[in-house]
Amino acid sequence: MFDAARPETLSLCHTVAFEGLLARRVEVQCAITPGLPAFSIVGLPDKAVSEARERVRTALSSMAIALPSKRITINLSPADLPKEGSHFDLPIALALLAALGILPRERVEEAMALGELSLDGSLVSVLGALPAALAAGEDGRVLLCPAGCGAEAAWVGATPVFAGRSLAELIAHLTDRTPLPPATPGEVTSEASPKDLREVRGQERAKRALEIAAAGRHHLLMVGPPGSGKSMLAARLPGLLPPLSAAEALETSMIHSLAGLLSEGGISRTRPFRAPHHTASMAAIVGGGRGAKPGEISLAHNGVLFLDEFPEYPRAVLETLRQPIETGDVVVARANAHVTYPCRFLLVAAANPCRCGHLYDADQACGRAPLCGEDYLGKISGPLMDRFDLRLEVPPVGYADLDLPPSGDDSATVAARIAEARDRQAARFAALDVPARANADAEGALLDEIATPDPDGKALLAKAADRFNLSARGYHRIRRVARTIADLERVDEIGAPQIAEAISFRLIGAGAEV
Repeated sequence: MFDAARPETLSLCHTVAFEGLLARRVEVQCAITPGLPAFSIVGLPDKAVSEARERVRTALSSMAIALPSKRITINLSPADLPKEGSHFDLPIALALLAALGILPRERVEEAMALGELSLDGSLVSVLGALPAALAAGEDGRVLLCPAGCGAEAAWVGATPVFAGRSLAELIAHLTDRTPLPPATPGEVTSEASPKDLREVRGQERAKRALEIAAAGRHHLLMVGPPGSGKSMLAARLPGLLPPLSAAEALETSMIHSLAGLLSEGGISRTRPFRAPHHTASMAAIVGGGRGAKPGEISLAHNGVLFLDEFPEYPRAVLETLRQPIETGDVVVARANAHVTYPCRFLLVAAANPCRCGHLYDADQACGRAPLCGEDYLGKISGPLMDRFDLRLEVPPVGYADLDLPPSGDDSATVAARIAEARDRQAARFAALDVPARANADAEGALLDEIATPDPDGKALLAKAADRFNLSARGYHRIRRVARTIADLERVDEIGAPQIAEAISFRLIGAGAEV
């Protein structure tokens, strides 16, 4: 807190340094002392932070504010925490202005600030305004930021946010000459998917699998020849999923804020749909790189991760998915960073049956069939394959079928059934007082509580487990899928019909588990 006994040449401002989604508090200390003229920044700054002194010096000069011929020292405390990013410009400038007596020290110390300075003194938007606003609210401080970040930061609602277009506007605000109005949250957007499920000709079984996957957040693998509609089906999944809840929207938006994906401060209620190319690196998929940034699996949090040409991904990349699929979070460990990101996503994978894609067509298949198919899908390890709740073959569609009228329900009808099933799950989990959000989250005692079949269902499941040599994971995942099927059918008991359908989606080919 402000100390009246502190020397007039020493001032404080507050900001944050990001470790994944965690916004670590940083105290920006400014001291002006006698000595040779110098402007130094200490406290493990990176190149962007070290260059702040030139941006701050030039921005102040453009406002006719001259720095004294003394030694100016900026300390970023705690000093052993790495500081990265250009958002340190604004708190450094405010702390310096307070040390010069231009701004009241107590007003600057009570604020948390972030923003990049242009050479003319205008403020440039930066990443991470949403988690910074959360940190400011927890500390009971107001947040000062660029105008472009105000609508985003105001979503938190736990603290006043004042956004200025320039440093001069914030100076006028802090000196009460021209107070800024509190920023207001941006618009909530919920985009309707223009792609309708009825546009997919045939593939009724695949549509059913898509509905089950969306209703229970079950991971789905589709295997079929080129042109059978795998990508078309996956592209229609966002139109089937219910909108993000308020808590989910905030979680997802915090990740997107760090990645710079929020547009004009608005928060979307549409679930994210990420479809990286199969040449993506491990850092791009899982997270990492400079600063251990979130990867595609975290950007797909609470949404869909679609991996087309699944066997074409590098083996090491595919194997890194195994743990995040089970735990719902990923730890990105690097030499200078160790951060955790949430990544509870619905994985939809698509693959050709073999490299040429014509394994099932004797006229077009290569001379190595069927060994080529075993080799190709063999790139997907058994433990990873075991994590797919739903697996199905997507057969080719004949050209004559393309002229038939649309069949099946449209996306709006299917989405209504899925939303009702999700509501049943939410009510069930709320009654049991558990944090699960979908049937795919159920495990252990919770799974026994909600997904124990009746005697006929138990007998059928035991027979299938013995016949197909199911793993323990496969056994439990069949129960989860059966629970979702029962929810879609609005029944409380899991019987043999639900177990039978769940088993049918566990097998590929002529009754062989893959």
